Amino acid sequence: MSLRSRVAASVPLDQLFRSPGDRWAALGERFALVARVLDVAHSGGRPDHDDVVAMHDRFRAPDPDEVWLALAVLQAELPELEDVVRQVRRIRLDGPEVVLQDLVLRAGLRRLRRRLPEPRVEVVTDEVLVDLEHTSRTSLATGIQRVARETARRWARDHDVVLVGWEGQRALRRLDRGESARALHGTEAPSGERGTADLVVPWGATYLLPELAPERDRTSRLAALARHARTRTGVIGFDCVPISSAETTDAGVSESFANNLVAVRDFTTVAAISEAAAIEYRGWRHMLSAIGRSGPTIDPVVLPVEPVDASEEGLVWARDELRTGTLPVVLCVGTHEPRKNHLAVLHACELLWRDGVRFSLAFIGGHAWNSRAFDQTLSSLRAQGRPVQNFSSVTDDQLWAAYRASRCVVFPSLNEGFGLPIAEALACGTPIVTSDFGSMAQIASAGGAELVDPRDDASIRDGLRRVLVDEDHYQELRKAAAARPRRTWDEYARDTWQHLAQSEKTP
Repeated sequence: MSLRSRVAASVPLDQLFRSPGDRWAALGERFALVARVLDVAHSGGRPDHDDVVAMHDRFRAPDPDEVWLALAVLQAELPELEDVVRQVRRIRLDGPEVVLQDLVLRAGLRRLRRRLPEPRVEVVTDEVLVDLEHTSRTSLATGIQRVARETARRWARDHDVVLVGWEGQRALRRLDRGESARALHGTEAPSGERGTADLVVPWGATYLLPELAPERDRTSRLAALARHARTRTGVIGFDCVPISSAETTDAGVSESFANNLVAVRDFTTVAAISEAAAIEYRGWRHMLSAIGRSGPTIDPVVLPVEPVDASEEGLVWARDELRTGTLPVVLCVGTHEPRKNHLAVLHACELLWRDGVRFSLAFIGGHAWNSRAFDQTLSSLRAQGRPVQNFSSVTDDQLWAAYRASRCVVFPSLNEGFGLPIAEALACGTPIVTSDFGSMAQIASAGGAELVDPRDDASIRDGLRRVLVDEDHYQELRKAAAARPRRTWDEYARDTWQHLAQSEKTP
C-alpha cells in the first residue's frame, strides 16, 4: 500500500468523507446510499461516526447479497462472483471495519490515479431495466438485434422501463436519447443528456436482456447480479448453436457462449424463440443438477411472422437487380458462415443448371467467418456464366421486396434457433425450401414449405426442382403459405413481457 493509502487508512471513514474535495464527498454519498437502501440509521448528507458504526454492525454477519450491493455502489461497478466470495471471507476474518475502509479507499484512489471523476450511482428498485448494449450502438440489424429492437420498442411503449447499456462492460448506465433512439428505432438521433445518475445498480428490481451478451467481463458480472441483486432476471434465448453445433462456429464463440450460460443459469426465466431452442436450453438446464443447481424456468415464446409491405421503389430494385433476364429467382438469405450451408446451395443449384433447369440465384447476406470456400465457389460459377450473385448489404425495404419478387427462398441451415428468413418468406406468401428438422421444420409445419435433408445436396436439388418445375405443386405451396396463421410483434412483445417480467418461476 502506498504512503497515501497508509495515511488515509489511519483516518476514520467519517473523517475521510469530510476531507476536502469532491472525490471523498462523492464516496461519502455512495456510502450513505448503501445505508439508506439497507435501512441502516443515518444522519443524512455525509455519513457521521454513528452512521459508520451502524454500517459496521450491519456487516458483522455478512449477507452475500448485501456485500454485493456494497461492492457495486462503493466501487461504482458491478462485482464478479469471486469478488463477493472474497469480500465475505475478508469480513469474517478481519471484520467489517477494515474491509469497508479498504473498499472506499481503493475506489477513490483507483480513479484518482487515472484522474477520473467519481461517477454518480443510482440504486434502482421496483423498476424494469432493459439491457440494449449492442442494439444501442448500431443502426444495423442482425436477426438478434431485429428481435431485440422490435420487442424492446413495444415494451417501452406499453410499460415504464429503464433502458440501459454498459460502461466499459463493468457497470450499467442509463442510455441517453441518441442511444435510446438507435436501440428502439435504428435511427441516428442527436445525443442528449443522460439520466439523473451516471451508473445504475439494480436491487429488488427486474432486469431483462433481449439480446445476446457474450463478453466475458459483462457475463461474469451478470452472473453475480443474477445471484445476489435480489432482482428478477429474464433473457430471450435465441439458441445453443455454439454448444450443440460447435464445429460450425468461429474460434472462441463456443467459449464466449459457455460464459454466457454461466450467467443465465442463475436467471429467473428464459423465453426461448422456438420449441427447438427451448429443447436445447432445457437439455443444458438438465445438466445443472450435477452441480446442485436448478437453473431458470425455460419456455418457448415463438417469434412472430409479420410481413412488411415493400415500397414500389424496393420492388423495382428487386426486379431489376435480383433477376437475370426473365429467369425466376431463387433467393437465399443469411450470412455465409458454414452453419448456413451455402456451399451446399451452390452445389445443388449447379446440378440443376447442368440438368437444364433455368433460374437465377441471389444471396443476400454479409460475409462471416470461414466464408472463403463460399466466395471462391461463387466466383468460379460466375466466371462460368452462371446467373448467381451476392448482395452483402440491403435495406429492410429491399429485403422485403426481394422476398416478394422471388419464386422461392432456400434455407437449408444445419442448426437454427428459429430461422427468420423462413418465417418472413412464408409471411409474404413465398414458398420456402428448408431443412426437415428442428425449428425450421416446426416453422414449416403450418404449410408453404418443401422440406429437404440439408446434409444431402441431392435432396436440396430435388426440393428446388419440385418448386421450380412442378407448377401445380408450386401453386399449392403458395396457397398454403397465404393461409398460414399470422402472429404479430405486438403479440410477441406482450407474451415475452408476461413470461420474463411477470410469471412466477417454476421448476
